[in-house]
Amino acid sequence: MIIVVSKSASEKELKNLRDFLLNKGVQLHESDGISKRIIGIIGDKHNLDKDAIIAFPGVEKVIPIMEAYKLASRKFHPANTIVDVKGVKIGDTEPVQMAGPCSVESEEQIWSIAEELSKKGTHILRGGIFKPRSSPYSFQGIGKVGLSWIKEAGAHYNLPVISEVMEIKQIDIMYDYIDIFQVGARNMQNFRLLEALGKTDKPIMLKRGISAKLSEFLMSAEYILSNGNEKVILCERGIRTFVEYTRNTLDINVIPMVKNVSHLPIIVDPSHATGRTDLIVPITLAGLVAGADGFIVEIHPKPQEALSDGAQQLNFAQFDSMMNEYNMIKDSITMLRKSNQSKIEQDVSDSL
Repeated sequence: MIIVVSKSASEKELKNLRDFLLNKGVQLHESDGISKRIIGIIGDKHNLDKDAIIAFPGVEKVIPIMEAYKLASRKFHPANTIVDVKGVKIGDTEPVQMAGPCSVESEEQIWSIAEELSKKGTHILRGGIFKPRSSPYSFQGIGKVGLSWIKEAGAHYNLPVISEVMEIKQIDIMYDYIDIFQVGARNMQNFRLLEALGKTDKPIMLKRGISAKLSEFLMSAEYILSNGNEKVILCERGIRTFVEYTRNTLDINVIPMVKNVSHLPIIVDPSHATGRTDLIVPITLAGLVAGADGFIVEIHPKPQEALSDGAQQLNFAQFDSMMNEYNMIKDSITMLRKSNQSKIEQDVSDSL
């Protein structure tokens, strides 16, 4: 449930309310709306008397949360969550750009990519170290040696680093080398891994499972949030449909829908959604116009020689062209984002 408290409530009144609730053994999560303070209640609520809560000065109403996901709900947290990664703010007004190879293959490769991203003003360097592959015979990643390469390249060019973690034991191995843990689509419902990541203090980018419903996607985020880590970034990377001409289908619908029901930022991954370099640019721009907080794309100096997923990796010239097209509409996208966000926050405030 959530308790809606007037912003005119005094600190003493708020303290009395908090003490009452905490004595009932529940957890409190507080956030500010446009004109109200929201206190979310997590835990066993059978000892809570709704009428007793409403009797407290400053309390306007008590509202049950019907969704299974609580901490991910915008009702719990009306304002957007902004995840700050070394000064890069994911979920703020400017969309964030992440790029890099599907797999880190050599020290020379990742340094050349980091240099290229730096020239283009890209925000975050991505690169696979441990690779989950559909075939046991495919390249499985360079392994731990690649962590030092990507960390050093990122640090040199002032680019935070994101890489995929596949299992719990890799968390400690990767911790000192990366800035964002990525959870791949195959692990979206690996709940033990999500719980372990929830106990870390690093941002987590959670990719949507290939056939996951929105409620399942947000419930997976809830596992991370409920273990104490509030730095969650969602990623729409395409879902499986009957379409045969692309690897997956980017679900444009889910982007504004997430904005309506959740405060978490969401980015798009057009590389995995399409599997085709000729579709990456238009699908990226479409995702941003729909409200995505950024994008993550795969690039490679020589995609034809890539050890994995060469068909969906942009070469440097293609990435340059993509960034030119993005920069042409960047200001319009920013204005649209500000307008839409104000409307969503006002609608949520009015509903409370």
